[in-house]
Amino acid sequence: MTSPTTAASIPATADCPTADIIRFPVRDKPADPGPEERLAKALDSLNAAIADQRAAVAAWRSVLGELKATTTGLDESLTRYRGNLRALSTSVSSLRAKAKSLEEWADNAAEE
Repeated sequence: MTSPTTAASIPATADCPTADIIRFPVRDKPADPGPEERLAKALDSLNAAIADQRAAVAAWRSVLGELKATTTGLDESLTRYRGNLRALSTSVSSLRAKAKSLEEWADNAAEE
């Protein structure tokens, strides 16, 4: 690898095109903030994080409220479903008893 050289140190020849080297501007290094400024920035960051956390907790509580409403509705629906199943079971038992009674009557009528 070659060492960096400036345009003035490279001899110009007819075979080698020349170029002007443009150096990047040198920026001044920002001054180190004092402890008060660092503390103020840290407190601002902390306040922003707390505000974000408050928003997240509020959203979480809202979603929990929706979940509670949904599960309450589901519980009510299941309670109605169980009641309907009990009524259906009672009807089926009654129909079964009538069917058995008719079957016995038909058996007795066929024997006579």
